[in-house]
Amino acid sequence: MDTVPIHEAKSTLSQLVKRAAGGEIILIGENGKPEAVLTSVIKLKPRKRIGLLAGKLSVPDDFDAPLPDDVLQGFMGGK
Repeated sequence: MDTVPIHEAKSTLSQLVKRAAGGEIILIGENGKPEAVLTSVIKLKPRKRIGLLAGKLSVPDDFDAPLPDDVLQGFMGGK
């Protein structure tokens, strides 16, 4: 992440604000040393990653089969 010089930041502030509003963190300083951070005040929602677990999970064929009697008894409090 590069540091934007203060003079450049003053002349391009509106562009830097748009970048920050888009989620980018802008460092501002002198001589390559960051002295301030420009960031958005609005929290962006994280992008949903569709298909993240594709191929990593499997559903057994008997997934919806009735439960065994001993397991059902456990849900009924042993009755």
